[in-house]
Amino acid sequence: MAINPNTTFTAGSVLTAAQQNRFPFGIVAQATSNTDYTLTTSYAIATGMSVTFTAIANRYYKITYMEPQCQTANTTNADTNIQIRVTNAAGTLLNTGFIRAEVASQDTGTLTLVSISTFTAGSVTIVGVAKTSSTSSAPVLGRNAAVAGPALLLVEDIGPA
Repeated sequence: MAINPNTTFTAGSVLTAAQQNRFPFGIVAQATSNTDYTLTTSYAIATGMSVTFTAIANRYYKITYMEPQCQTANTTNADTNIQIRVTNAAGTLLNTGFIRAEVASQDTGTLTLVSISTFTAGSVTIVGVAKTSSTSSAPVLGRNAAVAGPALLLVEDIGPA
């Protein structure tokens, strides 16, 4: 990954458009969901975890996907996986994470994924997907205010490539 940092500014220098464009542009897309999502054994877009933005070529984007409460099934070696993907649940994989229950007991934890990516110019859709290895005990992604708070999918422009 090539990095194109800004220059050092000195008193009396002229600030150029090229220098201004080296600054991060900040948040370009955000989604939150307070709705619990019941997991299945196939990857599917988790409720509310889809954003679309217009990418600019040759810029880095930081993508954060956070699920505040991921439950596993109550079977030995049960796991719950979340992923960041491009376009849809079968699209390009950007990052993946999981929580595993080693014994036959439902386990719960928070998962946060971060990915740094570049895209070609134009419309880009980012999705957060999830699945479980077993539906025993009906594992969910808990997001309601009484339990854990909202899930988050965030895309930030962090500067030029």
